[in-house]
Formats: sequence, C-alpha cells, structure tokens
Amino acid sequence: MSEQQKNWFSYPVKVHPHHTDCAGIVWHGAYINWMEEARIEYFQQRGLEYSDFVKIGYELPVVDLALRYHKSMKMGMKAIVKTRVDRIARVKIIWDYRIESPEGQELYVSGTVTLVPVDREKGRIARKFPPRLQLALKEDLD
Repeated sequence: MSEQQKNWFSYPVKVHPHHTDCAGIVWHGAYINWMEEARIEYFQQRGLEYSDFVKIGYELPVVDLALRYHKSMKMGMKAIVKTRVDRIARVKIIWDYRIESPEGQELYVSGTVTLVPVDREKGRIARKFPPRLQLALKEDLD
C-alpha cells in the first residue's frame, strides 16, 4: 500500500434540516450523498474536475456500495467524512469511508464504494483508466 493510500482525505459536513427525517435523525441517503461529495472533492484536489471528466466522454458510476451504521447523527451535528482509495483492481476503484465526529471520538458510518469508468459513447465499462483519471489516481496507482 502506498503512503497516499494510508492517508485519509477529510471532508467536513454539518447536519442541516434537509438531511434528517421527521425525528431529526440523519436520513440514510444523506450519508451516501456526503460520501459522493467527498469523492468529488478528492478528485478536484488531484486536478480532475468531475464535469471535465464527463465532457471527455466518461462517467464513474457506483457498481457496489456497502454501509454500516454505527451511531445516529442528529440535526446540527458536525462530522468529518474520511475517504481513501483502498485498492485498484483492473479498472475498479474501491474506496473506504468513515464518517466520524470532528475529533474522531465517535464513528457514525463506515463503508466501501466501488466505481468503474464507463465510456459514455460506447455505453460500456472502459478497458483501462482514461488518461485524466490515471493522472488523478497516479499516487494511488503506484
């Protein structure tokens, strides 16, 4: 595992009313949205704007998702979404996630997400990573 893979990318979030159900508890889908936002920011910090990736004819759909809910979050709470590339297998990118309290004392959600690059013109999974994606994942591919 490379040094970069050991390090987590952190994305802060705050629970707003629209993230919760009628009891003020975070709705399960909000966690998935935060995970995606963290992934997009991860790529942006590596020079890949997702919109540019789409413009060159690719998408990165989720093909597998697994979540474990450890502790509920409530309206007004803050958290850190931590993500990192766990491994890359052929053209699959497997991400790890932890959503935890800002000081790291409480774990709210953990999970994994698998993405694959899809060539939008051909409508199928790309056989290799597009050059822009390779560049953004360079540290993780080494």
